[in-house]
Amino acid sequence: MSIFEGSFVAIVTPFKNGKIDAAALRGLIEFHIENGTNGIVPCGTTGESATLNHAEHEEVIRVTVETCKGRIPVLAGTGSNATHEAVELTQRAQQIGADGALLITPYYNKPTQEGLHQHFSAVAKETDLPIVLYNVPSRTSVNMQPRTVARLSTIKNIVGIKEASGSLVQASEIIAACAPEFSLISGEDALTWPLLAIGGKGVISVTANLVPAKFAKLCRVAAEGDIAAAKVLHYELLQLNDAMFIETNPIPVKSALALMGRIANEFRPPLCPPTEEHLAQLTAVLKTYSLV
Repeated sequence: MSIFEGSFVAIVTPFKNGKIDAAALRGLIEFHIENGTNGIVPCGTTGESATLNHAEHEEVIRVTVETCKGRIPVLAGTGSNATHEAVELTQRAQQIGADGALLITPYYNKPTQEGLHQHFSAVAKETDLPIVLYNVPSRTSVNMQPRTVARLSTIKNIVGIKEASGSLVQASEIIAACAPEFSLISGEDALTWPLLAIGGKGVISVTANLVPAKFAKLCRVAAEGDIAAAKVLHYELLQLNDAMFIETNPIPVKSALALMGRIANEFRPPLCPPTEEHLAQLTAVLKTYSLV
């Protein structure tokens, strides 16, 4: 069994007065460990990695590693649209003590499929960390195709993919093309159960920031083959999953955590608080789930 299975949280980066709020981050991590989360993903999209400088990036990973203390694995976001920078960030995460690295497909510059293969191959060669690929075309404007994933899956330390194309067909083709030990992980909360049903091995979740025990249970019952229980949880979480994307992630989830009293309601520009209308909608949904 891979350590990158089950419910991983794409954890937010709390800010206070423009700086990383390390105390709040530690509190969130302890909340996850207490509620059965299987792993922490710092410095992903939800962690506002695009607006962290290198020192902040390292600080978030270090605080996460030191707080987890080996109790659950840390899969650190280390991707970049520049290959040399992705190598540097990944090597630094390894030095800090992360258990693995999550690398997004290079964004904006729209590499070809061959370019994607060369990019991830280059990073894999320069680190001993297990690497999980991250495909999210809606963010990056490039879709890593199943045949490219299959090529990369033959590299020893490329162990899985966070798949967020929204296509169950594409996810199925990846699973079919790769060895059984290669982990396909859901990158879309609302598709977690369907992806687990076709052979996915877990989720890297936004919504788990709020209800970690629910996502941990969903992954557990799915792994046990309890279809009825998984289906119930899928529909139970549907409205909350939808609410997490009424504005650009991580605006709704950070606003929700602020309403729950877990972090300050602060974003790194150009992200900003939600509109009053969306905040009212979000608050109503949180009340429905007894979270506020």
